[in-house]
Amino acid sequence: MLPRRQDFGMKKSGGPRNSSVINFRTTVIPGSVRRSSAVLPSVLTFLVIVASGGLLLMIEKGMLSSMETPPPRGAGKRQDFMRQVGRLSPGAEDVDSQILQEIRNRTIRSMCSQKNMPHSIMSLTPLQRKTLLQHILVNDQYHFLYCYVPKVACSNWKRVLKVLNGVLESVDVSIKMDHRSDLQFLSSFKPEQIQYRLKHYFKFMFVREPMERLLSAYRNKFGEIESYQKKYGVEIVKRYRKTRAKDAPVKGDDVTFAEFVRYLLDTDAERMNEHWMPVYNLCQPCAVSYDFIGSYEHLERDSEFVLQRIGAPPHVRFPERQTWYKPVTTETLHYYLCTLPQKLLRELLPKYILDFSLFAYHLPNTTTEHCRH
Repeated sequence: MLPRRQDFGMKKSGGPRNSSVINFRTTVIPGSVRRSSAVLPSVLTFLVIVASGGLLLMIEKGMLSSMETPPPRGAGKRQDFMRQVGRLSPGAEDVDSQILQEIRNRTIRSMCSQKNMPHSIMSLTPLQRKTLLQHILVNDQYHFLYCYVPKVACSNWKRVLKVLNGVLESVDVSIKMDHRSDLQFLSSFKPEQIQYRLKHYFKFMFVREPMERLLSAYRNKFGEIESYQKKYGVEIVKRYRKTRAKDAPVKGDDVTFAEFVRYLLDTDAERMNEHWMPVYNLCQPCAVSYDFIGSYEHLERDSEFVLQRIGAPPHVRFPERQTWYKPVTTETLHYYLCTLPQKLLRELLPKYILDFSLFAYHLPNTTTEHCRH
């Protein structure tokens, strides 16, 4: 895996990328953005940075197949063990994974180098710093920090941490996940201890396509979790459903996606529930220099890399996906976004633009022609 600060030796491409995405403008008046608000970079800046070196274009057009896959780094006992049990092939760390990491590293460096972006946790507001420290889990035995993001396999990662802590015998133990007990959060340490761990520990996080993560949270919380229906659903229905009879009972279990989006538009990103708060606000990748940013789309491969990197024992593995889990498919996401009023989507995307840009995700294509299919 390429180191964070290493430049990837590719020649720059001379032409723009051909893609059709929804168009919207984000206007930022100098001096008008509060320090506590996330700066919204222009989409043009995002496209220029991400397209640098023509790397995404190469991935899209399948031009990587002719390139020789470099051997994985750190081939050790764990890697040999995983090959023996058939869970890791010699070319697991393929070149497109390395390129994606470098795209993200370059983009983060470029975006975070702007003067109005935070450059350390001390440059964050108290609320931003509190949110960040409450989402970074610590393991002192294996010297790593993990910033957990709800709806990006964080429950399974917490299982792994509990196994490493000796609390669970294996990740397959059938128990209801307690998201607080037997876990150590960075917020529980003193300032000097926090700084030491941020400087010396291996730091990682996992990301997911922003709209897919948002839809997953909506379907799970309002379709299955009664506490969320009562706490958020009732409020959303009362506030945004104009056709509701005033004296009609409200359960909050039938919130539409459009109503949910309207609620998000009226909510400050820094005060959102963690399940739909932007990843940028949860993990602050400009204030914390993460050593590895894994993808939900390549969860098994990237998780194995992290376990190898932290030196986890060979028997500790990342849990397999549960049979009852209902993933958000491309078709499902397409349906929800295309049936959402265009005005709402145009207003929603700026809320998550930093997640799209920093982590190299395409803006959704919801043109009339695309949605028709």
